[in-house]
Amino acid sequence: MSVQRAFDGSAEAAVAQLDPIWGQIRREASDAAAADPTLGAFLRGAVLDMPSFAAAVVGRIACRLDHPAVPRAAIVEAYEGVIAKDPDVLDAIRTDLLAVADRDPACMRIIEPLLYFKGFHALQTHRLAHALWHAGRRDFALYLQSRSSEVFQTDINPQARIGRGVFLDHATGLVVGATAVIEDDVSILQDVTLGGTGKERGDRHPKIRRGVLIGAGAKILGNIEVGHCARVASGSVVLHAVPHNTTVAGVPAKVVGEAGCAEPARTMDQILAEKAGI
Repeated sequence: MSVQRAFDGSAEAAVAQLDPIWGQIRREASDAAAADPTLGAFLRGAVLDMPSFAAAVVGRIACRLDHPAVPRAAIVEAYEGVIAKDPDVLDAIRTDLLAVADRDPACMRIIEPLLYFKGFHALQTHRLAHALWHAGRRDFALYLQSRSSEVFQTDINPQARIGRGVFLDHATGLVVGATAVIEDDVSILQDVTLGGTGKERGDRHPKIRRGVLIGAGAKILGNIEVGHCARVASGSVVLHAVPHNTTVAGVPAKVVGEAGCAEPARTMDQILAEKAGI
């Protein structure tokens, strides 16, 4: 069966009605395969031959993490078990995908983060690792952390708690400590550290509240809170709590003005000069 015939007519309409996001992804995959037949086999295996959105996401993550030590099939089995026990994980994945489509100007189609964006892939790897950690499979969780670091250049401790609708833009160099918390609708750019000060034990990492935007290269250190809808400017070193709806910048970071908008994580506006007077 051709790529075009695999998804047309009544089948297309039925899928779109049951799951509009999955229907859109399948349409985009079909169009991409028609436009570039070289990728036909890849797109069939990754999307068009998959029975559901969940299968496509799990399959793609497992493909990228595949290694002789822990092959793709083992990762698929683990992820399917996690989703079966906690369907909210799948809801979080959907929300993350839509967050990328909403906030990343480089994202032209919903299919792109699913297939290509390592920030999205790293985040979904963490969701699996986090669930496995709390299921008592700590070595598997730590293996996934290590493998994600190797493949995606991110290091997110499996214990870290991450909400939904989170956007990791580029993600290279991201480090998130074990007791860090990232709430819903947060956007984080590359080379960000949510770490400890080196002087503490126990609960020692930052708490990032909903709607926060963290610029590239920012370092937020210690058990401190970054209040909801705050902005942390690129390159800043944050050592003290950040009030909500404010912008901080500098080394060490200081409040330089208001956040500039109600939802900085969605607008992704990192320009400080006009709003903060710097």
